[in-house]
Amino acid sequence: MTERLADISARIDGIGQLGAVVNAMRGIAAARAQQAIGQLPAADSHAATIADAISRVLSMLTSAAPHAQAAPITALVVFCAEQGFVGAFSEHVLDAIGAELGTAPLLVIGTRGLAMLAERGIAPLWSGAMPGHTQGIPRLADHIAEAVYARVASGEIGNLDAVFSRRGEDHLVHVHRRRLFPLDPAEFHSSAQRNPPLLTQKPEVLLRELTAEYLHAQLCAIALHAFAAENEARMEAMAMAHGQIDRQLADLRATQRRVRQDEITAEIIELAAGSARG
Repeated sequence: MTERLADISARIDGIGQLGAVVNAMRGIAAARAQQAIGQLPAADSHAATIADAISRVLSMLTSAAPHAQAAPITALVVFCAEQGFVGAFSEHVLDAIGAELGTAPLLVIGTRGLAMLAERGIAPLWSGAMPGHTQGIPRLADHIAEAVYARVASGEIGNLDAVFSRRGEDHLVHVHRRRLFPLDPAEFHSSAQRNPPLLTQKPEVLLRELTAEYLHAQLCAIALHAFAAENEARMEAMAMAHGQIDRQLADLRATQRRVRQDEITAEIIELAAGSARG
């Protein structure tokens, strides 16, 4: 019985240490999610400023707003999980793609998502890792944009959509799809009534540069949403794990008390029997 009590105590210690690890992971995920959420207003403001500049340049063009000659192929930049302990986070993103998962060219962010695609026998056109901190997201956006421009130049793709997760106003995580390239001029408000800006280069050239900057800004904002959503999913998973750990500890401590009480009772009986024989 003493050995059993020692085993129970060891299990309690082990689960307690696991609980400390879970709490630490939950805290790190919460801090990262809040950091990303706190940076979203700045990213949205940056994108809105570029969008306003694009609308001003569009109003100066004498011809219809230019449209890139889009090939019939639409590529998807897909933001999956980079690390584990996020439940079905990546599965939900891939399921949202539907039948296109096996046909559309994919640019995949997140090593967990990449591994899941490998299990399904799907090879992406390009892949990259989500950085561990939000400071690395602009560089990630650079890498994605470079991969996109190279494929557009080679004629492999003509359109680009982003598929990513973000938390909605209902506090639930939803998978969204957004067109990134080419830009739809109808989405930009006309600035014809404003004083035209003074330009040092042709509007067509400036529009191309602004379009590239706008794509980068959009990729940064989307990556921030995906980064926050992944860490929020990890927070929820760790909260569930912590609840399970608490239940196991409660059961083990109750068992420990019963075993200890049985041990004490046995010792009392043994002492009483020895006293009677004496």
